[in-house]
Amino acid sequence: MTEVRRSLGLAGAPNVRDMGGLPAGGGTVREGLLYRAPALGRLTDQDVTRLGRCGLTDLLDLRHGSEIDVAPPDRLPAGPQVAHIPIFDPAHPVFTYVSAVLLGHDLSAFVDLGTEGTPGAMLSIYRWFVSSPAARAGFATAMQRITDATGPMLYHCSAGKDRTGWLSAILLSALGADRDTIRADYLLTNEVSAAGNEAILAAMASRRGVDPELVRPVFVAAPEYLDEAFAEADREYGSMDAYLRVGLGLDEMALARLRGRLLGPAR
Repeated sequence: MTEVRRSLGLAGAPNVRDMGGLPAGGGTVREGLLYRAPALGRLTDQDVTRLGRCGLTDLLDLRHGSEIDVAPPDRLPAGPQVAHIPIFDPAHPVFTYVSAVLLGHDLSAFVDLGTEGTPGAMLSIYRWFVSSPAARAGFATAMQRITDATGPMLYHCSAGKDRTGWLSAILLSALGADRDTIRADYLLTNEVSAAGNEAILAAMASRRGVDPELVRPVFVAAPEYLDEAFAEADREYGSMDAYLRVGLGLDEMALARLRGRLLGPAR
């Protein structure tokens, strides 16, 4: 399979990988044109050099300013034009809860969400990706920029699994990938991020006394999360295709341009 080759092998961001090589629309996604990633603030010098070899012309940062402010600045090679497309609602209780979990803050203010449980909060976020007008506008803008890019592009959020995961699902759906391919790409995050996630969970437990099992659902790419977003698209629009066309405004011309740029022959 192509999974090892797809990874860029960056020490400071193991979940940076090429979307190329995935089967879609009777062909395969072209290599070296589109990369999905987590935040890039912990790249080593060698990582930056390796990323520079990709020749990126564009980078999409899906984080809100409040997330960027508390994270190490992205370490980037020269070249890419950065566009900030925040897909985040700082007033939404689910987002503030998940942010508090990730930052190891006191969770006593989130009694209701704590009762619902972190998995329930994550399912709510994935429904929000589809149902929120603001989220749809953000994902539509990201898709337009991917379509219009003139060279290799990278997109990322914080962990590279939720907003980045749904954008990847949107993109692969638009390219004609089947659901199994989309799910496998989404779940690959668990494999490449497992060691780092366990280290973070252990540190949160030892330094802040946070129960790892409480916060673990925030760190994993669970198939039920992705399924919840697909189900919401079906509920709201009747199908994923209608979500793409009506919810995100991707008309036939835009989809044809996207496929023409990103799809190559079958292997």
